[in-house]
Amino acid sequence: MGLPCPTIIETPLAQHPLRLLLRALIHANIVLQHLKDDELTELERHLVIAEVKKGDALLIQGATEMNQYFILEGVLKRVVTTAEGKEMTLRFARETEIETSYAAWRLECRAPYSICAVTKVRVAMCPIEVWADFMNGHPVLKKEFEYEVMRLMSEIMADTIALHLLDAAGRMERFQQKNPEMAMLLPRKELALHLNISPETLSRVLHH
Repeated sequence: MGLPCPTIIETPLAQHPLRLLLRALIHANIVLQHLKDDELTELERHLVIAEVKKGDALLIQGATEMNQYFILEGVLKRVVTTAEGKEMTLRFARETEIETSYAAWRLECRAPYSICAVTKVRVAMCPIEVWADFMNGHPVLKKEFEYEVMRLMSEIMADTIALHLLDAAGRMERFQQKNPEMAMLLPRKELALHLNISPETLSRVLHH
């Protein structure tokens, strides 16, 4: 239970043919951009590059084994599934951003959501325990990372509240204002799911 999709292709960063290009993309990540070259080299030894097909899952809700993800290409979504099978998309993330279940790991809980590919995705990743050990040796990085995790949690809470307070048009307007580029990238089905409206309603809102 909780295993990622077996079709995901994983290659250690040190053995990847695009290592130099990927290294630059890794260094551009929001939580890694201030690392010095020697610190980045230290982290690189632990990183694996995963190539993920559209629709595949990197993390399954309920999993106990977790990784830290640095998005290099494509779009990921964080999604919760109820016991009845109903899905709710909590957030989308793209290049230079992170995906993580760090808070659940710290609380010794199972993964409270899945992390899935909306498009073809490439990420750099390592086990969450390895990432935590690395951060312990770099207190400034740990402070910035934990701030980003808290910021994301606060943003998700604000989005959830907005879903209850705004109508379909208001939800779409808010999403476009906050994420103009993401609104253009996402398939309408995915955007409608996130806004908790039907694709038909979304189409009417966009053409109003």
